[in-house]
Amino acid sequence: MVGRLALPTGVLAAVAGAFAYVGTVDPNEPGHYPACPLLQLTGIYCPGCGGLRSAHAVMHGDFAAALQDNAPAVLGYAAFAVLWTVWVVHAVRGRPLRIDPPPVLLWGVGALVLVFTVLRNLPFGGWLHP
Repeated sequence: MVGRLALPTGVLAAVAGAFAYVGTVDPNEPGHYPACPLLQLTGIYCPGCGGLRSAHAVMHGDFAAALQDNAPAVLGYAAFAVLWTVWVVHAVRGRPLRIDPPPVLLWGVGALVLVFTVLRNLPFGGWLHP
């Protein structure tokens, strides 16, 4: 069973390490992380803009700030936690994990991210800026 849990444990360790680093090194202070190239070159917020600030806020328990910085990222963190838990349960039971989302789900998520990106860059979408 230890062998079956090696990969999920390694993935969790990598993600936890990344979150620990972002939780320690504040992305709100300039100079710690590179700026978003799309934002720098065009002034357009990409769907990931604010993701590091969102992760930092989650690490400090400030979920309102995390949602303000990048709500889709917070949903992604929650989805990762659920999928990782399902992966571990399958590994413990000795069953392979097969993730085969229907195309409508993938298109739906893509459409939501696109709508989020467009809205946050429109004049009235300032409340979606990180």
